[in-house]
Amino acid sequence: MILTLLLIIPFLGALLLSLWPEGSTPSQLRRLTLVILSVQCIASFAVLFWFDPSNPGLQLQERLQWLPSVGLDYSLAVDGISLPLVLMNAVLCLVAAVASRKIENRPRIYFALLLIISGAVNGAFLAQNLLLFFLFYELELIPLWLLIAIWGGANRAYASTKFLIITAVSGGLILAAFLGIALVTGSVDFGIRPILSGEMGLTSQLLLMGALLIGFGIKIPLFPFHTWLPDAHTEASTPVSVLLAGVLLKLGTYGLLRFCLGLFPEAWEVAAPWLALWAAISVLYGSLAAIAQSDMKRMVAYSSVGHMGYVLLAAAAATPLGLIGALFQMVSHGLISAILFLAVGVVYEKTGTRDLNVLRGLLNPQRGLPLTGTLMIVGVMASAGIPGMAGFISEFLVFRGSLQPFPIATLLCMVGSGLTAVYFLLLVNRAFFGRLAIAAGRVSNPTILSIVPLHEQLPAIALSFIVLLLGLAPDLLVGLSQAATTGLSELALLPITGGLS
Repeated sequence: MILTLLLIIPFLGALLLSLWPEGSTPSQLRRLTLVILSVQCIASFAVLFWFDPSNPGLQLQERLQWLPSVGLDYSLAVDGISLPLVLMNAVLCLVAAVASRKIENRPRIYFALLLIISGAVNGAFLAQNLLLFFLFYELELIPLWLLIAIWGGANRAYASTKFLIITAVSGGLILAAFLGIALVTGSVDFGIRPILSGEMGLTSQLLLMGALLIGFGIKIPLFPFHTWLPDAHTEASTPVSVLLAGVLLKLGTYGLLRFCLGLFPEAWEVAAPWLALWAAISVLYGSLAAIAQSDMKRMVAYSSVGHMGYVLLAAAAATPLGLIGALFQMVSHGLISAILFLAVGVVYEKTGTRDLNVLRGLLNPQRGLPLTGTLMIVGVMASAGIPGMAGFISEFLVFRGSLQPFPIATLLCMVGSGLTAVYFLLLVNRAFFGRLAIAAGRVSNPTILSIVPLHEQLPAIALSFIVLLLGLAPDLLVGLSQAATTGLSELALLPITGGLS
């Protein structure tokens, strides 16, 4: 019952917080949340003791009939695709709680919502029933909306409402596709298994897979469904941005692999060239849009649009190397984006602005933010794919696995990778180098910039070490997932002939 424990811990923790005696201080509630999330993190890594990396199938399966008349079963399992994401969720939720140091407004609700999101994400990654996945997929929607709407910035009402409406459409499309499968096949079995041509014609497969593609494309998000993301990031607090970019976007990319490719391998093969083209467009658009930004947070947000396009490219190719690259990219982007948002959060907290037209010289060792600047540079280097870091491994695997089936789309995505270095170099050069200068009135005493306690920087430092570790020892992740991604590749009826040429 170890997988059920990964749901019980955060959900019971949220209930415990709601029943905690009145009069508790925000720091006491935060410490209790940290204890709960630490236990969840330990339980998540404990799964490794029972997990066999050489087994490509589902492991540690737990099943209980719930509502058999409608096909809803409580069915959980883990494999090499879901386990790394469960581990990343445990780490980044703990990081988000550590970074929530100054929550004075309704802290009880705030930390309870964090725990609900953590449990819902675990449930979505572990669910082996389509309806159960949908329930967990939707469960995180309202808590995240509240986290932006209550604890967000000045324009939080607009950003949170936009997020809620657009991502609700995502859930509606996914549910419609799942119900469509039952309607066409005439079965209420919502277990996750490939739809074979004997059960459903290719046209029906393409239509249902198209609904899933748009639904998950909104969540990822891919161009042109990305418009909610920059606004949500801009108004969200730093811990919420860490969760949003690091964990919640991965529900969309996970859905691509598990449901679009996993359920409809024949339709996926037909659509693959167009998906590769879509990936290239999304990568280039996200990169060019990032270059045009002057707000540090919006720049990092648009970088996510580009970097998630790599996952779609690798999934479209569906080669063994490409799929392990897609999973590696999901994990590396989650860790790297968390570092970047944590650093941006410190800059905004200390200077009162994220405007690259205002900030200068923050790397100044006497009066600036030298450690924050160093962590930002580490994150930028990893995101740009510098060798020795996780970002390099993920991009190399994606491009190497996609080059043969889709050479032109892959080359266009490589251009996007080069543009990553361009916009992040602009960010670092403008904000951290040169003479220290901040707009008048922003900071009364510039000497306070350097006063950032080390314990506040520890989450970003720890994530930086993990990024370096995965870059130097990628087999820690590849060995965990290779059997599962190879099995998914074999399911996709590869190799795909042709490509974008």
